[in-house]
Amino acid sequence: MASHAMAVLDVDGLQALLDLLRADGWTVLGPTILDGVVTHGEITSVDDFPRGVGDEQDAGHYRLRERDDDAFFGYAVGPQSWKAELFPAHELLARREPDASGVPPRLAPEARAVALFGVRSCDLHAIAIHDHVLLSRSHADVHYGARRAETLTVAVSCSDPGGTCFCASTGTGPSPTDGFDLSLTELLDDNGHRFVVRSGGPRGDHLLDRLPALPVDLDDLTADAAVTERAVSVMGRQLDLDGLRDLLYDNSDHPQWDDVATRCLSCTNCTLVCPTCFCTSVEDTADLVDGSTERWRVWDSCFTSEFSAMHGGSVRTSTRSRYRQWATHKLASWIDQFGTSGCVGCGRCITWCPAAIDLTAEVAAIRATPAAGPIDQSDPAEA
Repeated sequence: MASHAMAVLDVDGLQALLDLLRADGWTVLGPTILDGVVTHGEITSVDDFPRGVGDEQDAGHYRLRERDDDAFFGYAVGPQSWKAELFPAHELLARREPDASGVPPRLAPEARAVALFGVRSCDLHAIAIHDHVLLSRSHADVHYGARRAETLTVAVSCSDPGGTCFCASTGTGPSPTDGFDLSLTELLDDNGHRFVVRSGGPRGDHLLDRLPALPVDLDDLTADAAVTERAVSVMGRQLDLDGLRDLLYDNSDHPQWDDVATRCLSCTNCTLVCPTCFCTSVEDTADLVDGSTERWRVWDSCFTSEFSAMHGGSVRTSTRSRYRQWATHKLASWIDQFGTSGCVGCGRCITWCPAAIDLTAEVAAIRATPAAGPIDQSDPAEA
């Protein structure tokens, strides 16, 4: 079968795909329901998917709901991105036994062969950002690289964006265009429950060659395009990117930063659910029983005062300065550092903010009354 081939799978064919992946040695991780949210877990059967489940998302609000159909992927992204699998929140870097001396040796990176199933376009773009940030620069992250090399990706087009989604604004969705081995578009209409499957390269072709797939016809392609068109039309939020980088640079002393600081709890939720944030710290632990020591890498957040602590204390002591740092880095200085925005429009930071702070609304407020001037260097808390 030629590269970038297309085909159609029915529900039995979807199960055949899961069976084939597992037979090839992949542990399949995909969407499932746990504790009232769509999260990632091991998938062995189509019955593990959130069949007939949708969601409601708004600022500070997330609820699952029952759909009136049997869609497997009829919801938007949940709180957990694929960062948790490829760049885990806690990772053991080194361990020293009690009778050893000197610097503890680094542990060799470990990885298992994992098929990421149901990856949305926004998260594909987030993974691509991490590939650049963590692998493509002068010092690669070997632990991330080991995991990334052992992944296969099955993407899914979004049919029902959440109320906080704005990937259409950022050009990162709602339909996958690159970075996958296979991509699925789920269709439910008079022609049945089926999936238009696209191959993203040789590994996808090899899988399609061994599946009970049907050829794609014009009705399938028309319905496929309609899924994307509808998703764009019902997108919950918008973010105007026009001149955004310079807008934020030119408004570092805008009163909107004070306004958001009165609401922000500095709880770090937005950075924890963000699929692109990659800040970490290192923790050393000692076992008082056996005398061993361990060195762990853990997720960190620029919303904590300790994150910017140096010999003279924290650089950013105010919530105002920390929120501004996060938003400006994500939407402006990230472009200077890495050549792309750090935001993929997934909306998680809005949904999972307990204070219901909306990044798109904060930017819109600054845009409505711009040119508040540069930062006041006389205030050390705002430096």
